[in-house]
Amino acid sequence: MLILGLDPSLSCTGWGVIRVEGSRIAHVANGQVPTQASAPMAQRLADLHKGIAEVIAAHHPDRAACEEVFANKNPQSTLKLAQARGCVLAACGSAGIEVSEHAARLVKKAVVGTGGADKAQVQAMLKVLLPGARVAGADAADALAVAIADAHLS
Repeated sequence: MLILGLDPSLSCTGWGVIRVEGSRIAHVANGQVPTQASAPMAQRLADLHKGIAEVIAAHHPDRAACEEVFANKNPQSTLKLAQARGCVLAACGSAGIEVSEHAARLVKKAVVGTGGADKAQVQAMLKVLLPGARVAGADAADALAVAIADAHLS
């Protein structure tokens, strides 16, 4: 089974694909879909949708997993995150892919063992769980963690 993990963000959405066979997890691919901060909102959202649709077309995941929205102190940031997340979910929906949603604390707990883990701890654990995987950046690492958590939680 191939699982597509997603870490939505308006500035740079991370994605990661893992293969799950029984209790074994293997890295397939990962990357990031950045948008231009100077571009109009509609163009940025279209770019995110297109980028994730291309990932889906290239890897044909069986299912996807996405982080749930969390409320930021800045309401504008929360709205932008929700819009980006909507585009990512729409790309999955357009491809007929079921999407599981997981809270960030649950993802950290599934990957590291504690819901209060920081990004460095998550990235260190990814090196253990996916040896040899070259991770494209912090957003891609978070997406891989979401996919791994989904594999453990499903």
